[in-house]
Amino acid sequence: MSIHSHTLHEFPQPDREYYAAAPVQWDTPMVSSPRRLPPSRRRNRRSPLPLLLLLGLTLFAGGFLLGRAEAAGNRAAHSAAGAGAGSGEPVRVLAVPGAVTSGGESKPASDGKDSAVPTDDWKLILVNGGHPLPEDFQIPAFTQLINGHSIDKRAYPDLQRMMDACRAAGLQPTICSSYRTWEKQEELFEAKVQACLPLAASRQEAEDQAALWVARPGTSEHQAGLAVDIVDKSYQLLDEGQEETEVQKWLMEHCAEYGFILRYPIEKSALTGVGYEPWHYRYVGETAAREIMSRGLCLEEYLEDV
Repeated sequence: MSIHSHTLHEFPQPDREYYAAAPVQWDTPMVSSPRRLPPSRRRNRRSPLPLLLLLGLTLFAGGFLLGRAEAAGNRAAHSAAGAGAGSGEPVRVLAVPGAVTSGGESKPASDGKDSAVPTDDWKLILVNGGHPLPEDFQIPAFTQLINGHSIDKRAYPDLQRMMDACRAAGLQPTICSSYRTWEKQEELFEAKVQACLPLAASRQEAEDQAALWVARPGTSEHQAGLAVDIVDKSYQLLDEGQEETEVQKWLMEHCAEYGFILRYPIEKSALTGVGYEPWHYRYVGETAAREIMSRGLCLEEYLEDV
């Protein structure tokens, strides 16, 4: 079997953690001792206070108008700062404006066609090449993790438990990808298409080849906020060698206990339309996860039976 390998490009820092990060106080002013002027210069120096006040008012007005313009144009605000896990402080989340919800359950808009979203259970949303997300799909609330990662707020507690348990076993799981915006998915897909073009007969062929490894925009589970790519800290490559790491061995054995499944098994590519990814875990809830993993199913097969 050929091994498809590519290096992580999204977050190249070697020490990525899944714990929620405390906000950095970038707005804290730097304090330095003022340089004293000679008496003659101090007498002639005009007070800068009026100029500073005018500058402050100008910046405030500009920032206010810019903020209103950005708020009106944002499709999915996505920047909540969380407190450190285990710190005793609550993890803050950011509600997405305009999300269609009912009793806390996400029910994205439908155009009346065959929907990719089972309306009775948000955890079992099917996202693949035949069931794309609508462009106006929104997640009710996120929990933001360190390094820009985030996940649907409702799946976060089980993700936290799974990562804690894996670490308690002496391992070092590392999240390298999580929620993605539509624009981010477009960027990743196009980059893969460009990499495939030199060996393809046409752009269409390059796109088809790229889609085996990077989902087309709208067909990625990462856009649903329920998928995370987890690698072993000692082996941060997205290739088939990942399955031999201790982290993946542990996750494949225990992920269902926390409501996650290995979404793209090696023998299910014909059904999922995605190549083998021994790092991609999808949240479906504990009941579905235990059945899927114990029976050796993929999500497509499981949903045919429910």
